[in-house]
Amino acid sequence: MTAELVRGQNHPLSQSRLEIRISAGTPVAAAAALSDENGRIHGTEWVAHPGAPVQPGLEVSRQAAADHRLAVDLDAMTEAVHRVSVLLALPAPDGGAGPARFGAVAAPFVAVTGLDGTEVASYTITGLDLESAVVALELYRRQGAWKVRAVGQGYAGGLAELFADQGLSEAAQLAAGIDEAVARGLARSVQAPPPRTSEGDRSRQAAAPAVGPDHGSVPQGAPGPVPPAYGGQPSGGQGQGGPQPAYGAATDPHAASGGPVNYSHPGRQTSAPPPPAAPPARPGQPAQPVAGDATGWSMEERLYNQVWGMFEDLARTTAAYRSAVDFAESRMDKELEQALSDPRSRIGGQGDAAREAARARYSQLVDQARASLDRDVAQLVAESQVVEPALPPAFARWDNPCWHAYRVPMEIPMALRLGDLRLPEAEAIRVPMLLRLPLERGLWIDSGRTDSLDGTFTDSHDTRRLAMDTAVAHAARLLAVYPADEFTVHVVDPAGSGAQALAPLSQTGVLAGPPAQGAAGVTEVMARLIQRVDLVQMALRGGAPDALPPGFDTAQQLLIVNDFPHGFDDRAVNQLRYLVDEGPAVGVHLMLVADREESAGYGPLLDPLWRALLRLTPVPDDHLADPWVGHAWTYEPPTVPHGSEVLRQVLTKVAEARRTWNR
Repeated sequence: MTAELVRGQNHPLSQSRLEIRISAGTPVAAAAALSDENGRIHGTEWVAHPGAPVQPGLEVSRQAAADHRLAVDLDAMTEAVHRVSVLLALPAPDGGAGPARFGAVAAPFVAVTGLDGTEVASYTITGLDLESAVVALELYRRQGAWKVRAVGQGYAGGLAELFADQGLSEAAQLAAGIDEAVARGLARSVQAPPPRTSEGDRSRQAAAPAVGPDHGSVPQGAPGPVPPAYGGQPSGGQGQGGPQPAYGAATDPHAASGGPVNYSHPGRQTSAPPPPAAPPARPGQPAQPVAGDATGWSMEERLYNQVWGMFEDLARTTAAYRSAVDFAESRMDKELEQALSDPRSRIGGQGDAAREAARARYSQLVDQARASLDRDVAQLVAESQVVEPALPPAFARWDNPCWHAYRVPMEIPMALRLGDLRLPEAEAIRVPMLLRLPLERGLWIDSGRTDSLDGTFTDSHDTRRLAMDTAVAHAARLLAVYPADEFTVHVVDPAGSGAQALAPLSQTGVLAGPPAQGAAGVTEVMARLIQRVDLVQMALRGGAPDALPPGFDTAQQLLIVNDFPHGFDDRAVNQLRYLVDEGPAVGVHLMLVADREESAGYGPLLDPLWRALLRLTPVPDDHLADPWVGHAWTYEPPTVPHGSEVLRQVLTKVAEARRTWNR
């Protein structure tokens, strides 16, 4: 599963022999610098470059090219090497030919792959302008394991400035030597081959972002499982503590000596109350699960943390099972190899007996691992059966009875349910996918054609319809969990193709206005939201957030865009990118319903947009990865029960509450 990294994000590496594939659209020189645990390069011999392309465990290209493949063997690195930095540089212009800065070329793309071509992580280096050299990414050693981190640090002074920043005293000489080697290579290079087809090298194709508990973050880091907690770690108590000394100068022992005064209230509780106690378990039986059996100040926080714990438990037990199966396979292979290496076992029944014994031991180990996994999954299923009915509307599925007693809340909840997550080894358990509020990143609902997990082909028309239904379900839940005056939804539907799916929103009157259609509608809505972002930013920078114009809508804003890029010109696309970058900080968010392939015509212009949004699908799909264990989780979108009117009933109550509030 590929992790599409953003600047500063890291990802674990499970393989030691790797390829680093680079696509730049223009000839670039590729190099790699080895450094110690402090990031220091000890000399020019620690740099692999076109003039000296081979170092222990490392080999780079001998010439500048638009596409590179660097070979890395992490096990062959010396103990002194703790970091491998991948460097890219534009060749020195010869007589004014060739670009002199990365801002004038397409954004370079770097992918870390296995030897079989399977992508592990990828990174598109954006935001470069005057820089002519860049540290693309680095492989680094942490606690005995290797990870990859997206860096994207550029240098306008080229390789000389880059090496000087790395503390290399011979920076200028080394940079000059690389330029000379590149010039020699360019003189004898042939024309680059045409781009590979989709059946060839796929390292440049966009991959799903790795999302996880620290994404949304994971990011945002991102985003990112995408696991249930997407906005950071669960919030808990403020520390341990009991009764405090009385406050005030008269009773504080430091007051007489001029020391600090303790203003803590003697009766205020500073630690979260304990979770509810589980009923005593029967002898030999596991403890019975209890809803809210986690730390937290409120039941909502306890349930949120409990869902987080269920996700961690499922990820951990599945990782243990996969590790046990891998060990059993490697042990069986080793035993079979030993049996076949003995010539005496090739005659008679000794070889057959050895093979049967190896397979029997393999089956025994796998059965033991499966039994442990089944035991843990059964416990999680039992916990899910008591947790699901207790979830509040923001965390609950659309078929939960709590929606029939729905009332518009007075406060914003901690998080929002976007669907479910599961793993193929544990089909019986679904873990709620929770996204922290307020939103820190927008959503991209992928309406492209796909093969569903059951092997059936999903028609493009059906996928577009399902994508818009999913977007409406997400928007309806956001409207339902916010107070009546604190969330506003705008819709851009240039071709009017989403009218049927949008009916629950438009007919109940919860939208800010009718869905905008045509290029003129797109322009009007985008201009209005851009103006809102600019006004709020100016007010915040000026330290006067209360100085906004009278009647200004201070609610969180959500823009739903259907059939992107239909109806969008280059200017509108840039405005959309601006909203994605600047909007979340001032309460403006985006939900894009689009086919990634249809949007590919914009090229690198949309790469930042694709990475900044959390990609979701309208059909179950293995595309979300967590950065903690690295599992590829199957995401299942939220679905309203067939024939149910719960969506319209909830939205009707939201509309009534808004009318009452605005009277």
